[in-house]
Amino acid sequence: MEKSKDTYFKNKKVVIATMHEKEKVIGKLFKERFGIETSVPGNFNTDIFGTFTRDVKRSGDQLEAARKKALSALETTGADIAIASEGSFSPHPNFPHSISNLELVLLLDIKNNIEVRGHARTTNTNYAHKKVSSLEEVISFAKETGFPEHGIIVRRSDSSRKIYKDIQTWEDLEALSKKLFVPFFKKTLFLETDMRAHRNPSRMKVIEQATIDLIKNINTTCSDCGTVGFSKIQFLKGLPCSSCGLETDVPGVFLYQCQNCKKEEERKEGDFAQPKECAFCNP
Repeated sequence: MEKSKDTYFKNKKVVIATMHEKEKVIGKLFKERFGIETSVPGNFNTDIFGTFTRDVKRSGDQLEAARKKALSALETTGADIAIASEGSFSPHPNFPHSISNLELVLLLDIKNNIEVRGHARTTNTNYAHKKVSSLEEVISFAKETGFPEHGIIVRRSDSSRKIYKDIQTWEDLEALSKKLFVPFFKKTLFLETDMRAHRNPSRMKVIEQATIDLIKNINTTCSDCGTVGFSKIQFLKGLPCSSCGLETDVPGVFLYQCQNCKKEEERKEGDFAQPKECAFCNP
C-alpha cells in the first residue's frame, strides 16, 4: 500500500462526516496542505451519535463517537478515508475552575488500518447556560454569549424535550421569548449556548486548530517504514516546573508508535511548565 505522506492521498476518495459545515475548515485545510478535494455525504445525520442539547446521548466516549461517525460515512459513501470530529466541554485539567473546549479530529482509513488523531483545547469558549425570568435577562444572556453570531437555544426548562434552535435574529429571539413567557404560570425559561459548529464560530476555530494538529500528525511518518501518522500512544512524563523543578501534569514526554510496523520511540515536547501550572507553586 502507499504509505508515504507524499502519495498517501493519491487517487483516494476522502469524505468529511459532518452535517454542521465542518468541511468549511477541515476541507479547506486539507486542500491547502495536500491539494485534495473532500466531500460531505448527502443527508448525513451525525445527531444520531449524540447532541449537545442532550436529547440524544453521546454514543460512547469522545473518541468512540468520532470513530462511529467516520465508519458510518465510509459505509454510506464507499469512500477510502473518512474524517470526523467530536467536541466536549468540561473543566480544564490544569485550571478546574475554567470550562474548556476539547476538540478531536480523526482520520480513519480502515482498508490500511490507519487512524490518525488531532486535538486542540482552549478555555476561550462561550459555553454557558442560565435560567432567566424576564425578557431583559434573555437579552443580557444573548449579548454576553455573542448572539446572533453565536447561536442560542431556548427551552421552557432544563429538562424540557421541546427545544427551540436556529434563532437567527434579535427580533426572532424577542418574539419567541415573549411567546414562551405568556402563560401566567410560567415564570422562567432555560437558555443555553448553541455549541453546534455551524452556530458557534468560537468552537469552529478550535476545530480548525485540531485539524492543523491532525495534519501535523499525518505528516509525521515512521522512520523505518514510512507509514503516515507516527502517533502518540501514551503520556510518559510531565514537564518540570520552571520555578521549583518538580514534575507537573503538563505533558512533556510521550511514547510514539507506528501503526504499521509497531516501531516505538520516546519524544520530548517542551522544556518547562509555567509555575501557574504547577500543583506545588500554585496549589
